[in-house]
Amino acid sequence: MRNHTMVTEFILLGIPETEGLETVLFFLFSSFYLCTVLGNVLILTAIISSSRLHTPMYFFLGNLSMFDLGFSSTTVPKMLFYLSGQSQGISFQGCVSQLFFYHFLGCTECFLYTVMAYDRFVAICYPLRYMVIMNHRVCAILATGTWMGGCVHAIILTSLTFQLSYCASNKVDYYFCDIPAVLPLACGDTSLAQRVGFTNVGLLSLICFSLILVSYTRIGISISKIRSAEGRQRAFSTCSAHITAILCAYGPVIIIYLQPNPSALLGAIIQILNNLVTPMLNPLIYSLRNKDVKSALRSAFHKRGFTVENKRKT
Repeated sequence: MRNHTMVTEFILLGIPETEGLETVLFFLFSSFYLCTVLGNVLILTAIISSSRLHTPMYFFLGNLSMFDLGFSSTTVPKMLFYLSGQSQGISFQGCVSQLFFYHFLGCTECFLYTVMAYDRFVAICYPLRYMVIMNHRVCAILATGTWMGGCVHAIILTSLTFQLSYCASNKVDYYFCDIPAVLPLACGDTSLAQRVGFTNVGLLSLICFSLILVSYTRIGISISKIRSAEGRQRAFSTCSAHITAILCAYGPVIIIYLQPNPSALLGAIIQILNNLVTPMLNPLIYSLRNKDVKSALRSAFHKRGFTVENKRKT
């Protein structure tokens, strides 16, 4: 990637219209971030430690937990750093990395939710063939495809953004380096980057959302044909969590990227919801209320406690 720029550092101006609230926001966001890390680490611990959870559904949930850890860690630590009174500066390379990983993981999320919708579609519409269709090879290909697709998407957007010259102001009017906040600082023509960014984000979101909609339409038809109320309730409960998470994920994308002139404060609030609150809620929405996950966690901690006790005795 080539860039001809005199800017070596950007200054993040922070969350709009929050002057004087830095201490409150620091403790609030710190607690959210700790809950995010703890919840997703617990999910990964349960899935890895229990052979009963080595199924396609939990395999993709494990991928989602890794995504949530990475996605929140892309922006939150730097935000907490300057909310605590430290420097608001970020190096040019740091800004490039932050923008790349934000869009890499954000696009991977869209692909992963689509794959998870397909997984639920196969589980409910073709239950007898589920393990044949969603075999280990298929799951590995789907997971690898989501991460590779997100990487290609991020490379395109990051390259277009930072091949421009940045030779004027270095003040980013936001709390992290994102395309709508960084592009106005460029000295060159930004129309290509804006068009590609708008088209890329919008088109991928629309395609993924359409595929998810098709999957859940088919799922709804299949559930309506189940005769027993208990069977319908069980089938619906497996999908309700996914639908809730999808609404939390796609709402911010639509409001921030597909509106011509969104409010700065509204955009920041929604993006914080997407970056911090949704990754914190995903473990609760998906798995920590699940009996299998709770049982796996109890077994894992019981084995750990038993091992520590034996070591003390010896």
